[in-house]
Amino acid sequence: RMSFSSLKRKQPKTFTVRIATMDAEMEFSCEVKWKGKDLFDLVCRTLGLRETWFFGLQYTIKDTVAWLKMDKKVLDHDVPTEEPKTFHFLAKFYPENAEEELVQEITQHLFFLQVKKQILDEKIYCPPEASVLLASYAVQAKYGDYDPNVHKRGFLAQEELLPKRVINLYQMTPEMWEERITAWYAEHRGRARDEAEMEYLKIAQDLEMYGVNYFAIRNKKGTELLLGVDALGLHIYDPDNRLTPKISFPWNEIRNISYSDKEFTIKPLDKKIDVFKFNSSKLRVNKLILQLCIGNHDLFMRRRKADSLEVQQMKAQAREEKARKQMERQRLAREKQMREEAERTRDELERRLMQLKEEATMANEALMRSEETADLLAEKAQITEEEAKLLAQKAAEAEQEMQRIKATAIRTEEEKRLMEQKVLEAEMLALKMAEESERRAKEADQLKQDLQEARESERRAKQKLLEITSKSSYTQSMNSSTTALPTDLPSFNLISESLSFDFKDTDMKRLSMEIEKEKVEYMEKSKHLQEQLNELKTEIEALKLKERETALDILHNENASRGNSKHNTIKKVS
Repeated sequence: RMSFSSLKRKQPKTFTVRIATMDAEMEFSCEVKWKGKDLFDLVCRTLGLRETWFFGLQYTIKDTVAWLKMDKKVLDHDVPTEEPKTFHFLAKFYPENAEEELVQEITQHLFFLQVKKQILDEKIYCPPEASVLLASYAVQAKYGDYDPNVHKRGFLAQEELLPKRVINLYQMTPEMWEERITAWYAEHRGRARDEAEMEYLKIAQDLEMYGVNYFAIRNKKGTELLLGVDALGLHIYDPDNRLTPKISFPWNEIRNISYSDKEFTIKPLDKKIDVFKFNSSKLRVNKLILQLCIGNHDLFMRRRKADSLEVQQMKAQAREEKARKQMERQRLAREKQMREEAERTRDELERRLMQLKEEATMANEALMRSEETADLLAEKAQITEEEAKLLAQKAAEAEQEMQRIKATAIRTEEEKRLMEQKVLEAEMLALKMAEESERRAKEADQLKQDLQEARESERRAKQKLLEITSKSSYTQSMNSSTTALPTDLPSFNLISESLSFDFKDTDMKRLSMEIEKEKVEYMEKSKHLQEQLNELKTEIEALKLKERETALDILHNENASRGNSKHNTIKKVS
């Protein structure tokens, strides 16, 4: 019988490892017998990464960068004894053409984060105008489409988007930089995160220091130089100029690379060309250089052969995924457009309803005023009629009194004179009463006419109110049907008969035609892009502080004025 203590002794010993990626940290418990490949494969599986050949696990030994060897036990490397043992999961080799070679979205994202950090840390030189453009793609990748209602002034205040060298080179406030970044950011509308990150990489890969590992070396004469290793080959630089190589050895023109102790030898394919030898500072550095040379050379040759079955499958899956995402984006765009149109229609109907309500209120008020006016006029007309009747009665009485007086015998002259005066006064009163009666009669007729007009106005106001009420009820019914529209929008799901996710030949041909069309559009955009970069450069040139220019700024400007780019420079010095 086996004891518990013996079982415990037989359990494999483990150690803790911390893996830092560009945006996360992970911890694993590893067995002591694990080799570098065991740990590396575990990390790749955890990340869901299949394009493993670009990456490695990096650590530092005495200020020198080193990479975990796949065929060597993890604990046999010269790593610190304390736990957790920390490794950085980083891109070790770079593609020549990011768009063609990087298939998985996770691969593109890790490269984007690493290259962005290198540019911001100034390990890759980037001219100011290109820095602004790259920053705009980084903002698109993080924030999505520009919305002036959301992305208001100052929304980039806490973001690190430009190298400090660029910021210090110009007399420009953070607000001025944000304004220029936002102007380009607004033009990237419609690009998904992976598309924005790929555009970033397509621009960054043309920078002179992109993907280059630099090492301090000495030639046979003892002259200090820099060796650059990248996806295209080996390059020799002056220590003060990391942008323009003095000599380049493309991978397809190198026959053999070897080192003995600290001496490194490059043998060109053309035997007429002299062998190039140099010395590095440490043996460990020579081992690292050879590792990078072998890896880059293998990838260089691999690119020039037909894709392996695994890569073909990945590319096919990526194309299908891209087509699916494109269809999904189109569906969402259609739904968004329909929602926006429905909201606009609803807002317009609500606005029209408010307008009709206001008109109805005004019509009601006018009707009430008309009714009040009609009542007043009717009352006044009645009073006037009564006054006219009373005056007519008084006039008749005056006429009777005048006739009675004329018929009365006058006995004396005095009575006659008094009688004549009374007759005259009675005639004047009768005349005045007649005039007043006529005026009152006319006024009564006028009031009757005003009353008739007021009643006609009241009738029209009631008719208007009736029309408005009928319109309001129709508008409300339209409004209710319109606002219900977003809930009835068509939904495309996996069980819908109208949508198929089976990608037939016709679908792939159409996708191929779209990709070809995109290439043509990209060429046109590249020209437009260069014009934009030149325009921005000219615009901010007046704000540049010449005394703050670095050596690399000056070298880049000299190369640009001569029309030299990364690729034609390498061709010239090869």
